Amino acid sequence: MLHLDAEATAAALPFDRLIDALRDAFAAPCTVPPRHVHRIEQAGQTMGTVLIMPAWSDEGLLGIKTINIFPGNGAVGLPGLHATYMLYDAATGVPLATMDGNEITARRTAAAAALGASFLARKDARRLLVLGTGRIARLLPAAFGCVRQIDEVSVWNHRPEGAVALAAHWRAQGIDARAQPDLASAVRAADIVSCATLATEPLVQGEWLSPGSHLDLIGSFTPAMREASVDCMAPPTRVFVDTEEALQKSGDLLDALAAGTLTADRVQATLTQLCRGEREGRQQADERTVFKAVGNALEDLTAATLVWRSRQGS
Repeated sequence: MLHLDAEATAAALPFDRLIDALRDAFAAPCTVPPRHVHRIEQAGQTMGTVLIMPAWSDEGLLGIKTINIFPGNGAVGLPGLHATYMLYDAATGVPLATMDGNEITARRTAAAAALGASFLARKDARRLLVLGTGRIARLLPAAFGCVRQIDEVSVWNHRPEGAVALAAHWRAQGIDARAQPDLASAVRAADIVSCATLATEPLVQGEWLSPGSHLDLIGSFTPAMREASVDCMAPPTRVFVDTEEALQKSGDLLDALAAGTLTADRVQATLTQLCRGEREGRQQADERTVFKAVGNALEDLTAATLVWRSRQGS
């Protein structure tokens, strides 16, 4: 059985190829059972969450990702997310490879955000604001840069020193990047606002979003997590999701549904419907769009398939 570390996994997943692969995968048949979710408790306190995410396709591959999310890790200098990925032959169940699940998760999440933006962000969007400084947040300029001409990147974090450090890291890569201490003004100035945090209280307020802006919410993935206030979803904003599961899993959407600023029939489309051409994305340059993603095992399997094929020379 092949074992691929973080470096080998990431090397096989350049964003241009991964975004195109996700576009094809969302338009094609795939079996994705509901994820299994388990809370890890110690002494009556929830320490973290374990997700088990299987998927298989007609291409003959079966994948299972196990992902551990421990939001408190940042306080002790550890990533809040750890994942492993196992790829099998779907016809026999024979294990084929283990892959670095952290790279799979981070790169497919950033790629899915960019895929959503390819349908929903203005064609001339160039100013990107990133909320968060974790593994996924660090990848977002590269991912969005594959679908829009991003030439200005800002970053905000609840720990300002983290934003300063990440902006410096991006500048060293040749990106025009700066840390933004004032979140409200940073949101108002952005064409695309991408939230990649583990927040449990809203960060972005609807009144801050400019006409024509695109709000990307990819950090929260449980009912207890949220990154945007309920007025971010209010009409005439057009709301899109990665999958229908988002309506049951996303605290952002559940809060908006409860508050009445969003109704289920106002969700415009899933990624599958956009990729199949069944629904339309952005219609007007000045409209506001929201893309809410909770992640999907199809994305993991697509990324793992790319990695596997790269090792097989195909």
